[in-house]
Amino acid sequence: MRLGRAKFVIFLLSLSVTCTAPSLLAKKKQDNDATATTDPKRALHALNRLTFGPRPGDLQKVMAMGANQWIDLQLHPERIDDSAINTRLEPLRTLRMSTKEIAQEFPDPQEINQVMNGKRPMPSDPARRAIFEVQLARLQDRKERAREEKDRKQDASKNGDSAAAPGKASNDGSPMNGGMNSGSVSNEAAGINNSGDSENTMSATAAPAKLSPEEEEQARRREEQLYTDLEVQQLPSLSPDQRYKKILGMSPAAQVAVADNLRGGKGQEFLEGMAPKQKETLLAMNNPGGVITSELVQAKLLRAIYGQRQLEEVMTDFWINHFNVFVDKGLDRLMLTSYERDVIRPHALGRFEDLLAATAKSPAMLFYLDNWLSVGPNSPQALGLPAHPSGRYYPPRPRPNQGKRTSGLNENYGRELLELHTLSVNGGYSQRDVTEVAKVFTGWTIDKPAEGGGFKFDPRTHEPGQKFILGKRIKPKGEREGSELLHRLATSPQTAHFISLKLAERFVSDEPPPALVDRMARTFLKKKGDIREVLSTLFHSPEFWDDAAYRAKVKTPLEFVASAVRATAAEVDDALPLTRQLNNMGMPLYGAQPPTGYSMKADTWVSSSALLNRMNFALALTGGKVKGIRLDVAQIAGNNPAPADTASALTTLEENLIVSGVSKQTHDSIVAQIEEAGKNAAPAKLENKAGMRKPDNVTRAPDASAIAGLLLGSPEFQRR
Repeated sequence: MRLGRAKFVIFLLSLSVTCTAPSLLAKKKQDNDATATTDPKRALHALNRLTFGPRPGDLQKVMAMGANQWIDLQLHPERIDDSAINTRLEPLRTLRMSTKEIAQEFPDPQEINQVMNGKRPMPSDPARRAIFEVQLARLQDRKERAREEKDRKQDASKNGDSAAAPGKASNDGSPMNGGMNSGSVSNEAAGINNSGDSENTMSATAAPAKLSPEEEEQARRREEQLYTDLEVQQLPSLSPDQRYKKILGMSPAAQVAVADNLRGGKGQEFLEGMAPKQKETLLAMNNPGGVITSELVQAKLLRAIYGQRQLEEVMTDFWINHFNVFVDKGLDRLMLTSYERDVIRPHALGRFEDLLAATAKSPAMLFYLDNWLSVGPNSPQALGLPAHPSGRYYPPRPRPNQGKRTSGLNENYGRELLELHTLSVNGGYSQRDVTEVAKVFTGWTIDKPAEGGGFKFDPRTHEPGQKFILGKRIKPKGEREGSELLHRLATSPQTAHFISLKLAERFVSDEPPPALVDRMARTFLKKKGDIREVLSTLFHSPEFWDDAAYRAKVKTPLEFVASAVRATAAEVDDALPLTRQLNNMGMPLYGAQPPTGYSMKADTWVSSSALLNRMNFALALTGGKVKGIRLDVAQIAGNNPAPADTASALTTLEENLIVSGVSKQTHDSIVAQIEEAGKNAAPAKLENKAGMRKPDNVTRAPDASAIAGLLLGSPEFQRR
């Protein structure tokens, strides 16, 4: 079906920006938990805000339980059985590995170079060895090609224009680039025995052609390549286990060929039937770090789509964005798995101070904002003083005849701690405060980061002496200076207001009511930063249930993709294609490079190109064209019995996918698209009892897939 998507997207763009939320929640009474009933619009609002979107049957469950009771349950995820998600995450082994284990099994380029240079032994484990061998073979090949290219240019420069071009015969008639002279072949190359009389075995005028060392190497490579190709071609005929064992026993050249065939998401059939560790090993032969990232983003999507503890997932996503770490900053690729699992998720609904302290000591944050390299200008290391056996600090001493020294002080973490993590950009601090905060956190570093080490305090790099921050003194006490400052920041009224504002922006609107934010901030201070209590204040506030809050938020790409899959009850066999869709929409998971993370506000995500990408995804999803995703649109359209005409299908899909229905504008626009696609020239425009147009082609078999896709791209579905 060919659809006028550009016109429809322009309509969606104007409608999504200008439409106001319908007055569906005005002055709704609190649901009566005693009778376990609730208004469906109230239940839908709760689902849209506390989850990644309702799945079929969720609305009925919330209505049966009562919205307030359901919200309280989501605030206590430990009471919710979420064991089913573990089955889906089981194949993703890196999720359960420590950073040290990840570093050992999925080496970074630095470790590979160390093995090549003999500074580290080659692993003895066959799987890990195969990963190293492929990376080393590729690295060696690149170096050889670079050297050959350099030699060729030098020879050409020496010989001038008379130098023979590659593949051409030189002036003396000798073969070049593996070619042979006048079709003659050496007896050795032809396998002829020359042990007899030379006069009987060769012409007196034709001497055997002698290959140069370069030509011999090229011939060897060609022979090796033929053998490699034959080995690789035989692999598909083997069982998965035999195939894997065969690959581990291959030469590095053959392993490189196998890895090349698995690049770019290829070779899923080739990997079918292998154990998770086997798949990881073969994929790591291509890109070790890519395996870690791939499993991390898959897990995020699977949890968002299938997790029962939805509020915990939403809050984990909120905090991983608030305390953003960029996955492609060097070693952070190794550290992000532990960062989300051990730092963010356990504290997502706990005390803010505990979360803040955990992020401050996280190797992922220390590496991302370079604090692990920060050295105090008057620290023992900067002054070149020896370590004291007691571990005490040396006082700074004047050093005569010393030029100006670079302090090595890094202010990145100090600045983001104040501006993004706690007080906000308007928090009342100065540049001097930033510098003093940076001094406090000198010595907070990582123990052997390339090997997956954890937090370490190094007194030799810590700046001695007292610090003054925001008008208050911090006495010199080493590592405890940082802990004291974090406590001050976590309990600050400015921090309470800033965190409350960001939570209200996520759950209420892009510009939440100031009275609500102030009330949340008071709870924050009274309950000592208990995030669960702050959220409870928010969810039970009249502002949360007000008309202005209903469908006031535009979904981010992650929220849109996850909610579309949830709404259609699609089965995800492979989540990677969904991550590529997010890349197209401008939101690669863990891919926000600046410390600010991704914006939660509509103006970042609402544009004609962005909505076109969303529409294309929606139509591809419902049309069964997203690999790894299985979807039964007929079931969504109501196959008991299936709608006989397009009008019925549209009505049913509106009720099932949007739940609360769509506006007359959206309905009529979709009808127009259906008519254009069906090329129906009938002039009659029928209307139903609600005054909504019915499509002219009422007798045609309904294209439920296209209708569902258009509905997922509608303004009502784009909002939550």
